[in-house]
Amino acid sequence: MGEWSLLLAAAFVAGALNAVAGGGSFLTLPALVFTGVPPVMANATGTVALLPGYLAGSWGFREDIEAPPGLSMKRVIGLALLGGAAGAALLLVTPEATFRRVVPWLLLAATAMFAFGPQLRQWAAGKDHSQAPSPLKAGLGMLAVAIYGGYFNGGLGIVLLALFGLLGQTRLAAMNGMKNLVSALLTAIAVVVYAAGGLVEWPQALGMMVAATLGGYGGARLARRIPAAWLRAGIVVTGLVMSALFFWQQ
Repeated sequence: MGEWSLLLAAAFVAGALNAVAGGGSFLTLPALVFTGVPPVMANATGTVALLPGYLAGSWGFREDIEAPPGLSMKRVIGLALLGGAAGAALLLVTPEATFRRVVPWLLLAATAMFAFGPQLRQWAAGKDHSQAPSPLKAGLGMLAVAIYGGYFNGGLGIVLLALFGLLGQTRLAAMNGMKNLVSALLTAIAVVVYAAGGLVEWPQALGMMVAATLGGYGGARLARRIPAAWLRAGIVVTGLVMSALFFWQQ
């Protein structure tokens, strides 16, 4: 019961965090690992648990979604599915010992991206967008981010928003809509690959999925009462602590 309480609480808070700021994977992955799930399976299972939030988010922005400059909607969808599948397949063949060594660095990198997300988006928005990006560069950027998302979900939203800003997209609602759509697509195809490869602990995944969905709808209301700066700082501290614990385990 203690382990299930930890998993459900982590998923609930992760759902709320993803609804208002992001950073939910900083809680789901460590919670699964600390309850005895191997890191590779924990990464896959945690991703499954957060999928409903991405789907709900993309539906909520359905009227604002538009492809960024240099990419058509068909290309975005195709590259998201291709990259998500490729990243998931890469996770499938990553040895457990290797992933254990990589996890703290991935968490640390994702924490840094989250911490400096506003500056990253401002930098992307300040780039010269007088010329539309070439379809090749735009497609390669989209594919690279999708592969990262299929392999490790942490900080994905920040990276996607920065990419869309670099491509010249300026309307925030459209950027958020595309972020949720791409996250949902690449996560959905990654889940199919994870399931086919036997990486998902389904009892934990399904229970956490329900908790994360409840957290996204109910917990977000409470989280919105917390000043944004405090919420961001709390997520960054959580990411740093989790990274430190994984480094210490090594």
